[in-house]
Amino acid sequence: MTAPRRGLRRRAADALVYGLYAGCWAVVRRLPEDVASSVFELVADVVWRRRGAPVVQLENNLARARPEATAAELRALSREGMRSYLRYWCEAFRLPDWDHDRVVGSVRVENEQYLRAPLAAGRGVVAALTHMGNWDHAGAWASLTGAPVVTVAERLRPERLYERFLAYREGLGMEILPLTGGEGRVLDALSDRLRSAARLVPLVADRDLRSSGIPVQLLGEATKMPPGPALLALRTGAALHPVSIWYEPDPDAGPRRHRLVIHFHEEVSPPTEGRTREKVTAMTQQVADTFGTAIRAHPQDWHMLQPLWLRDLDERPPRP
Repeated sequence: MTAPRRGLRRRAADALVYGLYAGCWAVVRRLPEDVASSVFELVADVVWRRRGAPVVQLENNLARARPEATAAELRALSREGMRSYLRYWCEAFRLPDWDHDRVVGSVRVENEQYLRAPLAAGRGVVAALTHMGNWDHAGAWASLTGAPVVTVAERLRPERLYERFLAYREGLGMEILPLTGGEGRVLDALSDRLRSAARLVPLVADRDLRSSGIPVQLLGEATKMPPGPALLALRTGAALHPVSIWYEPDPDAGPRRHRLVIHFHEEVSPPTEGRTREKVTAMTQQVADTFGTAIRAHPQDWHMLQPLWLRDLDERPPRP
């Protein structure tokens, strides 16, 4: 295929992707909430029944969290996982229209002192996150309750879609830095932000996106996780706290309503001895251990539909 033809196909694909997202944003925000929730749950069930590659991969990942589960139990768990994942997307389209009371009132926080105490002392907090729950909602809650948020976003294609997600998250009160393509190194920029003021820096840390990860054991199997959270805490003296997020039924709302639970785990303190690489490795393994416990406790809200473990990545066929 010639380069001009490839360019045309890419632009057409980008336009289609952007149109689908923009259409969802326009339509879903206008639907009654219960109707929107029902539609997204129906979509989740249809995708789950088709059993495409993402659903199969989700079940493979969940098998690591629940090795004792039967095939039928894993199948049921993946259905709940897809419903949780589509709940996240439904909320993502509707969240900009929620008022302060809705954003804050639909969150329950455990161990909030792990966030407030360092910030009150003028110390930043690095929150290491898994792909659990709704981290956009969690970031909006933090921003509205007095914890300035600075975080990183992966660049999306097309560029218009990335800019729209950027505006969406900035509209929720967060400062967003691009993972790639920005000015300077993102780790340097985050370090500067943490040194200049007490801020919350949430970073999704259970998937190695830049092929520079630290080898760890997660749920008893080898994978790699990004070194950024541990390295950032070492550089700046910020407190490193793994954070897990999940959904639970909201007793004060309707039968389809859920609230978000944000759980701050104990601080991962740096080792007193060793080189920087050794300290980062030890801290990242501690984060992985905490992630494993959180995923086992709430596997239905772990939205990991991609290969994660080295064994799965090695067995993945090459792209044509």
